This record gives sequence, C-alpha cells and structure tokens, in this order.
Amino acid sequence: MRHKSPSAGFTLVELMIVVGIIGILAAIAYPSYTRFVRQTNRTDATKTMQLTAQSLQRCYSQNFTYLGCSINGTVVTTTTTITSPNLYYRIAFPTLTAQVYSITATPIAAPQTGDTQCTGFTLASSGAQTAHDSSSSNTTQTCWGSN
Repeated sequence: MRHKSPSAGFTLVELMIVVGIIGILAAIAYPSYTRFVRQTNRTDATKTMQLTAQSLQRCYSQNFTYLGCSINGTVVTTTTTITSPNLYYRIAFPTLTAQVYSITATPIAAPQTGDTQCTGFTLASSGAQTAHDSSSSNTTQTCWGSN
C-alpha cells in the first residue's frame, strides 16, 4: 500500500478566492485614494491664488493701483494667465482695475480635471473666497479647505 504524500501549493480555487478578495479591496480603495489626491491637489490652486493676492497687495501698497503689478516678473492684465506650480490649475485675472481685482483658478491637468466638486475657485481683492462645482453650486467651504 502506497501512501499519498501531501502536495504543496495552492489549488486554483484558493488562488481565485485570493484574486477576488484583492479585486474587492482595490474596488473600494481606489475611489477613496483618488478623492484624497484631488482634495490634496486643491491646495495647488488655493495656495497659488493666495500668494498671487499677496503680491498684488504688496504692489498696491507701494503704487496705490493694481494696474502694472507683476507676479514673478510677469505684468498682470485681464488677459494674463499663469500656471500653478504643480501644473494642475490655470490662474487668470478676469477683473483687474486700479482698485479691484479677482483671481480665478480652473483645473487643466489630471486628476484635477475630473474633480467635479471643485471646478473653479475665485479670490477677490476684498478677500472673499468662492468656489463652485460642475453644476455651478456653491462649494466654497469644501473647496477652500474647510471640509
């Protein structure tokens, strides 16, 4: 009589169960990770806008006008656009007069272009911060970091 030796290794069924479990975990984790990355990258817009506003305020305190002010060597006009440091957002100046300005940020690169919760940011010379989602609803509190 021969004794069967126990075989080492995994069966196909065991392997498929492990693959299924990994797939379920990935399906749960990936959307959370993507949402976290988008939320974190929003600071690229808000930080750039706040630094730009500081530069404009510094120029205004010296010249008593926002016209002719420069940001990193670029003279700002209503047609000027700059890119945020991480290249996720385009920063524009739709309103720029001697006494008033507004700065806007719109996403231009993935993954931020898929961020339907925060599709636009605005910072006014009064200090007012606003944001909106893809349906133009106000999402200021969420987008400016007060989650």
